[in-house]
Amino acid sequence: MSAPNVLILGIGNILWGDEGFGVRAVEAFHRRYETPKNVALLDGGTQGLYLVHFVEEADFLLVFDAIDYGLAPGTLKVVRDDEVPKFTGSKKMSLHQTGFQEVLSAAELLGRYPRRLALIGCQPLDLENWGGALTAPVSSAIDPALGAAAEILAGWGVSLSPRNAAPPAGLLANDIDHRNYERRV
Repeated sequence: MSAPNVLILGIGNILWGDEGFGVRAVEAFHRRYETPKNVALLDGGTQGLYLVHFVEEADFLLVFDAIDYGLAPGTLKVVRDDEVPKFTGSKKMSLHQTGFQEVLSAAELLGRYPRRLALIGCQPLDLENWGGALTAPVSSAIDPALGAAAEILAGWGVSLSPRNAAPPAGLLANDIDHRNYERRV
């Protein structure tokens, strides 16, 4: 039996402060861990329905995103399997959320819905900061989010290894990766 296809997906808009949590989390995951060949990482940004193809190919899907749960800023909440679509559309903060709920629905209609699904959501503080950095509570949530992701993946039988060398080319180029985009001059 072959290993399941696993997709680790970060969604969000890095141009709107805390809305970029998902992209920054998957980018940090890429820097921290080496993954087996059956695991793909993707900066889904605000691609919406363009992500259907990737979701269709995933047996297991792990998503990082900023979600307004009405909790204290920086609070993480993990939801799984059938609960995930309820949270991706419960309180729309941006265009990508509507698109991602539609992505899940389209994958289901096409008969290629992931067998396992987990969402690691972070409560944002500021979604109105055009061009701004992640706020302190949301930035501080990235490491715990990576820990939660590692636990979920271990439960799915995915072995991670700490990255001992610089990662291959980053998920983001042109100086929009987290370190360069939020650098202070």
